[in-house]
Amino acid sequence: MSAHQEEPSTSHIPVIILTAKSEESDIITGLEVGADDYIAKPFSPKILTARIRAVLRRSNLPIKDDQAIIRIHEFIIHPGRHEVLIAGKPVQLTFTEFKILHLLSRRAGWVFSRYQIVDVVRGDDYAVTDRSVDVQIVSLRKKLGKSGKAIETVRGVGYRFKE
Repeated sequence: MSAHQEEPSTSHIPVIILTAKSEESDIITGLEVGADDYIAKPFSPKILTARIRAVLRRSNLPIKDDQAIIRIHEFIIHPGRHEVLIAGKPVQLTFTEFKILHLLSRRAGWVFSRYQIVDVVRGDDYAVTDRSVDVQIVSLRKKLGKSGKAIETVRGVGYRFKE
């Protein structure tokens, strides 16, 4: 039994192994020690995304409704109204800023790469540079004032909303 399965606080979290090892014995070992899926390089980002979604569907992890009101820290985020309140005061955000905040807050603690953020906000066929996401984050933090500290930069990876 793997350490992942022995720890009750993490045993519900799906595990996907991404590796350069593609031998049959490596795949079998990875799956037998508790991985939910095994993906050998090279792989397409679209295939990876589809396999992650499949593992999440099989895991029955609760996925927050896209339209559910989110209450976290001093934030109230109402997707149906496209409304953000901080300590009861409204904050005016652009469409893109709102989508980024909504994405990050729905999965507080999870790190999203710049490309994942673009895929959710604009779709996977949207051409974008890393810098344009950074500019959106800077603008979003500025509009959120001191509450903007809830959006953390994870160097070399992307961004996350503090839990």
